Amino acid sequence: MLTLERVSKVYRVGTFGTQPLNAVRDVSLTVPPGAVVSLIGESGSGKSTIGRMVLRLTSVTSGTIAFDGRNVAGLNGHRARKEYYRHVQGVFQDPFSCFNPIFPVDRVFELLRGEYFAATPDTEWRASMRRSIERVSLDPGQVLGRYPHQLSGGQLQRLLIARALMLDIRLLVADEIISMLDASTRIDVLNLLGDLREEGLGILFVTHDLSLGTYVSDTTVILRRGRIAETGPTGEVFASPRHPYTRGLLASVPRMHRTWAEADAELDAETGPCPVHDSAGSEHPADPVEVGAGHFVGCFSNDTCPE
Repeated sequence: MLTLERVSKVYRVGTFGTQPLNAVRDVSLTVPPGAVVSLIGESGSGKSTIGRMVLRLTSVTSGTIAFDGRNVAGLNGHRARKEYYRHVQGVFQDPFSCFNPIFPVDRVFELLRGEYFAATPDTEWRASMRRSIERVSLDPGQVLGRYPHQLSGGQLQRLLIARALMLDIRLLVADEIISMLDASTRIDVLNLLGDLREEGLGILFVTHDLSLGTYVSDTTVILRRGRIAETGPTGEVFASPRHPYTRGLLASVPRMHRTWAEADAELDAETGPCPVHDSAGSEHPADPVEVGAGHFVGCFSNDTCPE
């Protein structure tokens, strides 16, 4: 369904934009129908930039992003882009920023109606809107007509998902959608994503939280400095991490039964040579090496990899 092939993004920074900033480098991945693919990495790893490129909010410097075999960057004209957004939608970290505080929350649905459902009769539209809201486990009577400040972040986030579900959506880019929610609400949104996956929705799940990625995803992509350090089935990546960076991430998770010194010692003992090392000093990452079924590890010349 969605395929990224050697996608890169370079920003121009500094005085007069003379310095290149490589935000994403040669990233390749696939999101099939009915699967959750998690992009996991620290701040600045390029995960949100990838999501924005998929949503056409940021242009691609090189490589291709294809949806159903069609290059997303090649979509020209309002009609082509509108049809793309009928199938691909995004939900972002801060739900409050997606609502105008001077209007009831219903307005995000009315804007959608004006673009895609202008000919739909009022009665049919209201019934469809209520069904979509109920689908995300909200009571329409409790949320419609309210202002954003009268609802919780979890309710607003689910309303945005309900809005997306009113379209013929096949791919959802979920960019840190639960990082601002309290713990009791997070599980509700995660379970909702799991239900949507069972219905065939493909989800690109962007997060910095390892535990969330483990809970919800089928495939995990570990990003470091804009490049893929490791990718594969989630259980395999977390149970048998091969890249030193992945091991470092897992070792940094606090555990009640050991001290930080013990965690560092365990990491030093486990870290072995990378499966591949680009000794040529190339600016481009070496092709990932398959170390297991669907489990790939990349290693780069400017990584601190053991020789």
